Amino acid sequence: MTTLSQTLHRESPRYTPRAIGWPSRLIGAFAPILFIALIVQAFERQGVAVWSVGIAYILYDTMLLVFTAWNIRDLAVAAPVKSGAWQPSLGVIVAAHNEAGVLDATIARLAGQSDPPDLILIADDGSSDATPQVLARYGLDIPAWGEMTAGASNLPSLRWLRLPHGGKARALNAAIERVDTHIVITVDADTLLQPGAIGAMRAAFVAEPELVAATGVLAPICGPDLQGRLFEWFQSYEYVRNFLSRHAWQRLDSLLLISGAFAAFRRDAVVAVGGFDDDCMVEDYELIHRLQRHAGDHRLDWRVRVVGGALAYTDAPASPMAFLRQRRRWFGGFLQTQWWNRDMVGNRRYGWLGMAMLPVKALDTLQPIYGLVAFAILVTLVATGKFTIALPILIVMIAKIVVDLSFHLWSLGMYKRWTGQREGLRIGPALVASLAEPFTFQLLRHAGAVWGWWAFLNGGGSWGKQHRTAIVAGART
Repeated sequence: MTTLSQTLHRESPRYTPRAIGWPSRLIGAFAPILFIALIVQAFERQGVAVWSVGIAYILYDTMLLVFTAWNIRDLAVAAPVKSGAWQPSLGVIVAAHNEAGVLDATIARLAGQSDPPDLILIADDGSSDATPQVLARYGLDIPAWGEMTAGASNLPSLRWLRLPHGGKARALNAAIERVDTHIVITVDADTLLQPGAIGAMRAAFVAEPELVAATGVLAPICGPDLQGRLFEWFQSYEYVRNFLSRHAWQRLDSLLLISGAFAAFRRDAVVAVGGFDDDCMVEDYELIHRLQRHAGDHRLDWRVRVVGGALAYTDAPASPMAFLRQRRRWFGGFLQTQWWNRDMVGNRRYGWLGMAMLPVKALDTLQPIYGLVAFAILVTLVATGKFTIALPILIVMIAKIVVDLSFHLWSLGMYKRWTGQREGLRIGPALVASLAEPFTFQLLRHAGAVWGWWAFLNGGGSWGKQHRTAIVAGART
């Protein structure tokens, strides 16, 4: 029998490289060549042309904003599935390493769903904390390494798979090989599902038989102190924009970014492409590339969606360094995946994914560098007293902020209607966040991405030590 590892080696371009076409090479070269040309402009031109890199950054970001606005204009809650429709079996996998402090809350939320999962599998990735004591309270005895228990005495759907420490992707793969449900959902131990989340996800697969992967909608929660509240404030609005953007790309059947913290997959499709890649910093994102590649190569009508009714809260970074480390891993993994799959960029075989989404992602690789350099040039102009040049630039930035703010206030209403989430999304704070973000949180996000470049070039990235700031035994939400 073919193993997941053998299938991965066959399906992944990392192990079986594909030929890189000239459109991919041309698109990949465009952003760095343009960047060099715009930097030269800063030394050779006068007036606002000194800030050409900033103008390019603003135009690009505004184009993406217009694209998102157009594609979410009719966003609405999905129609309910008719009763009596076939219901696929569904198992939840929680890959956990030293998560004893949050396991109780996570299991309670899963067991308390209005449509509970058929299986809750704790894929214990070599935990050395009190995880055994937590699971013992459910009547589970410690299994041998590599073994899985039967159902818990007081929660029959709960099982414990005990594995040597090997990382999240390996734990997920080991679990997938042992479950037999039609649908598998991955839920991080620091993620709390809202009561109807599992039901909404199951309904999405019933309504669309071609669906092979779907992401729930996440909202961040941070620590209760002032710093935690500040980070939660900014990240809440960032998550809104990100998930609306995912819906926009879904309209072109080009969605790539799902959140492994709460994602659902058709099990047989995941097995067909080799499971998760344990050498990637963002194993969930990389898996979607392989699913999309497999569908394009074999002319399969496989679809990836974001499910607005499947809402969950996830523990998010609550300090500058924690945030930077997270974004280093995210962006480094994004660069890894973009590099491995560069043959798909500009490739007509993959439809809008190859001709639109992946070229945009190729440009995104340098967007944070554009943003930081643009800000550095502006600060230099102000510091050297060149106010006649800096003032028009500031006016352009203010105009951009007005555009962003208008979109953001409008999109909040669309998001609330789509997901039903209203907590922490008031108009007043949204206004303040939109005004402050370009000079604060956005710079921090770009800095984390630049650190991600370093991680990508040096091959660094791991789970790292988990420090929870919001989700504890007595969960907030």
